[in-house]
Amino acid sequence: MIYVILADGFEDIEALGTIDILRRCGLQVQTLSITGKRVVTSAHDLVVKADSLFRKNHLDYCDAIVLPGGSKGAETMLANGVLRLTVQHQSAKGALIAAICAAPMVLDAAGLLKGKHATIYPTLRTYLTDAIYHDNAYVVEHENLITANGPAATPHFAMAIARRLVKSPALVDEVARQMGFKVTNDSFTNYLKF
Repeated sequence: MIYVILADGFEDIEALGTIDILRRCGLQVQTLSITGKRVVTSAHDLVVKADSLFRKNHLDYCDAIVLPGGSKGAETMLANGVLRLTVQHQSAKGALIAAICAAPMVLDAAGLLKGKHATIYPTLRTYLTDAIYHDNAYVVEHENLITANGPAATPHFAMAIARRLVKSPALVDEVARQMGFKVTNDSFTNYLKF
């Protein structure tokens, strides 16, 4: 199961675009609100009803946790100590942890980026105090961590997550083709893997 964490102010395309691509790849995705209510409002006033509420010890095990950006949403996630502990715990158990745009600040605060290669929305790079920052990459993958730098990176981010979790990479290529993305050797020019 992939859990996408939602907070008021989440970036629409980063959350919903990622969910869409992951589901097209046949992956199970559940949205969890950390606001205490299931109805969450995006950065651009789109109202979404999360599948469930995020609670302490809610996740016994998961395949991945995805943190969408949006400054307000990321700041809410950053302030949630239980979420930081959950991300630490799941990462230690080998789950994939993925954050885009402003959300990599949560991974840094959780201590997951110490000495790791990562990216973040360019104006927020000061939040990556412990990471090896890459400003020229859409997506950076380092071990079980995937970070991406903003809304334009969403399809690359989602497909990087899918490639790690589906049994057949050809399935991800087929989904990309059906969506109109050209899959070539240079499709991930701005993609770094460590």
